[in-house]
Amino acid sequence: MPQSSNRVAVVGLGYVGLPLALALARHHQCWGVDIDSARVAELGKGFDRTGEIVAETLTVSSLQLATSLEQCPPCEFYVVTVPTPIDNANRPDLALVVSASRAVGAALPAAAAQGLKPVVVFESTVYPGVTEDICGPELEQASGLVCGRDFFLGYSPERINPGDREHTVDKIVKVVSGQTEEVLERVAALYAAVNGGLIFKASSIKVAEAAKVIENAQRDINIAFMNEIAQIFARTGIATQDVLAAASTKWNFLRFQPGLVGGHCIGIDPYYLAHSAQQLGIDPQVILAGRGINDAMAGWIAGELHALRQHKPGTALVLGLTFKEDIPDLRNSKVADLVAGLTDRGHSVTVHDPHADAALAYHEYAITLDPAALDRTYDLVVLAVPHRQFVELGAQRLRSLVAHGGALADIKGVLGAAADWAL
Repeated sequence: MPQSSNRVAVVGLGYVGLPLALALARHHQCWGVDIDSARVAELGKGFDRTGEIVAETLTVSSLQLATSLEQCPPCEFYVVTVPTPIDNANRPDLALVVSASRAVGAALPAAAAQGLKPVVVFESTVYPGVTEDICGPELEQASGLVCGRDFFLGYSPERINPGDREHTVDKIVKVVSGQTEEVLERVAALYAAVNGGLIFKASSIKVAEAAKVIENAQRDINIAFMNEIAQIFARTGIATQDVLAAASTKWNFLRFQPGLVGGHCIGIDPYYLAHSAQQLGIDPQVILAGRGINDAMAGWIAGELHALRQHKPGTALVLGLTFKEDIPDLRNSKVADLVAGLTDRGHSVTVHDPHADAALAYHEYAITLDPAALDRTYDLVVLAVPHRQFVELGAQRLRSLVAHGGALADIKGVLGAAADWAL
């Protein structure tokens, strides 16, 4: 175990928490905590179901695993990395972060009794004010301690990009913030050991919270513009990719791509910012307009593909269900909406995805994955997620899946002229 005066507990071992905990464990005494006992057991055997961490990294790490903070010693830092989803009305669902706050709060008295002055750092994406106005009081109530005297708050927004092997937590700039200047320095030092000092010190916790939520909202809005122009150009018979190629010759043109916007960040975070605006009496027109366009994109594509088939229902194969290529992440997959759109139009849809967990796909979307789907032909074949396995099959093999008189569609435009339809 690294010789460090810092003891750190990371609460939540998903796409964000696990890589962070492993990085922290290289420099600090670190415990990774997750209430999912099956997840903890898998990690203990060297298996990461997210596919982000290889077995060797898990087995050689000094990270200690636990299913409860009660199994951990008192710590100087508690880092909360639980998901912050939205509910069915697209409102922030803070249940998990509140629950985690209560669990950490119950652990704080033991740390305070040792004179540690623990800092609770939140990485979960929230709107400005959640850390101090919601999580702080929850910590106080659960601990019986006083925030700002017995324990302190910090916020450092996560920037994990699933499947990205370049922008890992030890190589990117970490925005940090703290309740006081002293706490800010403590939080900065915690993360600086991990990423070689790539630290930006935000002027306040609310600023750090706001910075995170606008990062993804900005990207969402830019993609929404591309999705809108793709719909416009489809009506005029112009190929969107040809337009983008021409426009990209200007030095300051931003070449975003049209497509399905899913996942836990870009498709969720703008609603947190919109909620914050509405609480202040502001109508977030641009943010919600972008969300509306992107949320409706799967339905529009389903309509276009139905028209491609001359509005005749048939058999359809959808290749890929995860929200992006080469990862198993099914969270907020808009491909599921595409499947529903085709089904609603009378098509008999088969879905194949070698990365997705079949049980989770059925649980989340009532979609049954077919591992033998490539053994048949279909009236419509849709390359929805260009996993490496699909791309390496080549256009000729993919077209061999298309029955006589059928069509091959390519949502992300990786097949070029070989596809009959592409965004």
